[in-house]
Amino acid sequence: MYLLTLSESKPPNIVFIVADDLGWNDVGYHNPEIKTPNIDKLAREGVILNQSYVQPLCSPSRSSFMSGYYPFRTGLQHLVIISFQPVCLPLNISTLPQELKKLGYATHMIGKWHLGFCKWECTPTYRGFDSFFGYYNADEDYYNHSLSRVPFKGYFLDYRDDRQPVRDQDGVYSTHAFTKRAESVISQHDTSKPLFLYLPYQAVHEPIEVPKQYENMYPNIQSEGRRKFSGMVSALDEGIGNVTAALKQKGIYDDTIILFTADNGGWVSYYGNNYPLRGGKFTIYEGGTRGAAFIRGTGITGNRTYDELIHAVDWLPTLVSAAGGSVTGRDGQDLWKSISTGSGENRTEFIYNIDDDFPPVEGHAGIRYYFFIFFIIPMLPVLMGDYKLIEGYPGLFPDWYKPDTEMSSLDDPVEEFMAREGYKADNGYQLFNIKEDPTEHNDLSTKNPEIVAKLKARLEYYRKTFYVKPNFPILPDFAADPTKFNNTWSPGWC
Repeated sequence: MYLLTLSESKPPNIVFIVADDLGWNDVGYHNPEIKTPNIDKLAREGVILNQSYVQPLCSPSRSSFMSGYYPFRTGLQHLVIISFQPVCLPLNISTLPQELKKLGYATHMIGKWHLGFCKWECTPTYRGFDSFFGYYNADEDYYNHSLSRVPFKGYFLDYRDDRQPVRDQDGVYSTHAFTKRAESVISQHDTSKPLFLYLPYQAVHEPIEVPKQYENMYPNIQSEGRRKFSGMVSALDEGIGNVTAALKQKGIYDDTIILFTADNGGWVSYYGNNYPLRGGKFTIYEGGTRGAAFIRGTGITGNRTYDELIHAVDWLPTLVSAAGGSVTGRDGQDLWKSISTGSGENRTEFIYNIDDDFPPVEGHAGIRYYFFIFFIIPMLPVLMGDYKLIEGYPGLFPDWYKPDTEMSSLDDPVEEFMAREGYKADNGYQLFNIKEDPTEHNDLSTKNPEIVAKLKARLEYYRKTFYVKPNFPILPDFAADPTKFNNTWSPGWC
């Protein structure tokens, strides 16, 4: 192991990279069939986070990153924010970039927002970012940067440079565009200030689109979809390599923390893969919530793995702590010392989700809890069980899927799955010992009713004390109609 030193005179630069819908099995350091040399190198130089948890879908995870609160406390736990919903991350919550600006940081965002845009106050440059280049929604075309949403007819632009629509990038692949902008932000950065760059790439979310040269890197993969998806991962990896090179060219690489994480598990319908973990995007099984992640850089003892728990809500207090500040009163826990040095206070509990709304498309509720026993001599805690309780429906796509699994030939695999499997909205419980059974094959609920009862009570405590009903309007707000905004998805209608 080696230690990259943190300057005492200046906070570290922070580059926070998010890969959209990247599966556990979709990075080279977990699966050598995937060509990600830049990601692998960074991961092995730093700390590979073996139990880094996110939410089962996009908006909930991003709200956790930015706020430090569980989505069931902000009303964002049900599905994702849809283009026509007058919903955003609550404006009374200070965000990660706002907290870092208090410490003197220059803050920039490039990529996918997906935390609401119905009014300007919801958008990135009003939530703490000095600049924004990217898009507000979820799943636009990688080349023409537009998307359609029923009930509105047509495809409408969703691409912004700060407040202004970007209309001269038709045909430019978004992974390349975001990397190019990141290189520009880094090269123009005033090094008298620390830099915070939030870089949530569009890749590898559907639609499955990639320049041919990246697909051609995988001639041995028979499935066209999986071959293209793998090429998307390699294009992303190339972009991360170029961002790393820009940091080195600027002379700030050695003073920078790089955090990389998926926002949820891979979407098996669109060729993402989480094997051997169970499930994927939409589920609160491990395949939907245990994200591929690592952190490396200044102040971090590298070349090791971190096997303790960390949740998406922890990144706000942890990164603020790395920057020399502190934030209290959030669900997130400051794990900087534990992650950076391997010694310090660890997380012993977190909530996968609590979503009492209907339909239960993603996981209904779940909790993770470490049980300890204390010995008098010496007075040390010993881990006796690492248990996970799932309440009710665990979510769509709940099985074990190998990389060559073909899930769907229809336009909407979620609707296909629902038609075939139904909601299965039962009220039962499943219990797993994740330390002994990380792939969740052995339900222990009938064998350990006393543990089920304890975790049910703990889950109910969170529900009664902190639960906020999902802010998820069913009917579209027609004020969002992009034809009223020059055929562009735009703020200003709520």
